[in-house]
Amino acid sequence: MARSADFFSFLGLPRKLNLDMADLEQRYRALSRQFHPDYFYNAPAAERRASLEQSSYLNDAYRTLRDPIRRLEYLLTLEEGAAERGEGAPAKRDRGAGAPGVNKVPPALLEEVFALNEELDEVREMRAGGAPADQLKGRLERARLPIDAKRADHEAELQELSTRWDAALDRGAPDEERRAILQSLRERFLERNYIANLLAGIERELSL
Repeated sequence: MARSADFFSFLGLPRKLNLDMADLEQRYRALSRQFHPDYFYNAPAAERRASLEQSSYLNDAYRTLRDPIRRLEYLLTLEEGAAERGEGAPAKRDRGAGAPGVNKVPPALLEEVFALNEELDEVREMRAGGAPADQLKGRLERARLPIDAKRADHEAELQELSTRWDAALDRGAPDEERRAILQSLRERFLERNYIANLLAGIERELSL
């Protein structure tokens, strides 16, 4: 079993976003037994090293694919690399190092970010002026409500797009259709990361 295989193929799985967790667990345990170093105790040094590398790679694959968000990030990385090469092979960046970071405000979140920044500025001014902690907490909790709602919307959109991706894969949809779904997934993923950063910022303010 080639160490250079991507995580999905290494575990004998299609590049889908909705995986059967029981099946994933079963495949992981079977391969864990197959690659366990104890079975290679008396083997040549090269085979022992290979078993350790395979076990390590298997653990990386399992940790990535069992988590829905890490799985999505990994798939986006794979497909982006394949598109750059004009082929269906996995990208070399196969450890999920993947999707680009969040540096600028996604257009879909401009309104929420503007409103939140104004609210946080006011909260900081109130804190500097000696406002009681309960009053500050109330303002921050209210400021978090629209961001939480946006997060829920994005989780639903990601799930719907994931289902569309899997269906497109099953029926061998044209590359153009699959690229369109991937682009939407990438946009929602980046927006999700930005929303997580916004919520983390609110939590930091709450902890002051």
